[in-house]
Amino acid sequence: MSATTSIVILDGYTINPGDNPWSPVESLGTCTVYDRTPPELTVERAADAEIVLTSKVKLNAAVLNALPKLRYISLLATGYNNIDVAVAGQLGIPVSNVPAYSTESVAQTTFALLLELAVQVGVHDAAVKSGEWSRCPDHSFWKTPITELDGLTLGIVGYGTIGRAVARIGAAFGMRIIAHAPRVPQEPGPTPVCFVGLEELFSSADVVSLNCPQTSENAGFVNSRLLGMMNPGAFLINVARGGLVNEADLAQALLSGRIAGAGLDVVAHEPMLPDNPLLSAPNCIFTPHIAWASLAARRRLMNSVAANVASYLSGVPINVVNGQYLVPKA
Repeated sequence: MSATTSIVILDGYTINPGDNPWSPVESLGTCTVYDRTPPELTVERAADAEIVLTSKVKLNAAVLNALPKLRYISLLATGYNNIDVAVAGQLGIPVSNVPAYSTESVAQTTFALLLELAVQVGVHDAAVKSGEWSRCPDHSFWKTPITELDGLTLGIVGYGTIGRAVARIGAAFGMRIIAHAPRVPQEPGPTPVCFVGLEELFSSADVVSLNCPQTSENAGFVNSRLLGMMNPGAFLINVARGGLVNEADLAQALLSGRIAGAGLDVVAHEPMLPDNPLLSAPNCIFTPHIAWASLAARRRLMNSVAANVASYLSGVPINVVNGQYLVPKA
């Protein structure tokens, strides 16, 4: 490891807004941290970097070809759809991600959204604070239907680490677990689960949870056709990627009562655009892409990124996502 290794972090603020120091990475080289980098400054800021760390800053073919000193990229995230990994590989640049650092936090947020839809805690808290309980002639009242999870069917799309964690928690609530995955795992883990086709999952589940990566093949796959197969009392939860959902179709399904509600931690364009049709859709609740962001998860992320960089510097990079494209440097 060399203290002269140039490391540039292009968008570090969300990982360390002040409570998660960069010291594990700073110990590995000369480290420059930018809180945010607009597209027009990406090449300028990364021009002298041997190592670039990024979360959401896009490194497309044009950017990568404009960075001849770049030798290694580590994501500050699990998903790598913001990097042209094929071009990086052809340029001899390994790209690593950080798998599994946020599993428990994401699974927890899945159920935070689901429980809010099922019980509407926020609605009832507001009613109590506005004086409705004090004025109520009865000992109890409710503003919305209350849904019990026990006995319901939870359909999980994607059965990787996070999908399995969601299944485990759902089973603890007494839910029946079904799942869909491109390849059924040989060892699906200890939670009883039945693997089904995508259409069967959407038509059978009382709750559909999206826990799969976004690819060019599945962008917008949750559309009017699949939504139209869902139970009118069903909920959709998305803590994966916003681009998996056709947002206009989901808004229409909520407006028409085709489904009962949706809980979303992600949208197709982030930060959210003010004209997103889901903002005016009924019974659609949001968190601003925070499922990954607990301090515990961000600390794991920081340590894992440092391990990625250290492994690259030792000559054996880990967590490489573009190995099939990688051409060794001359």
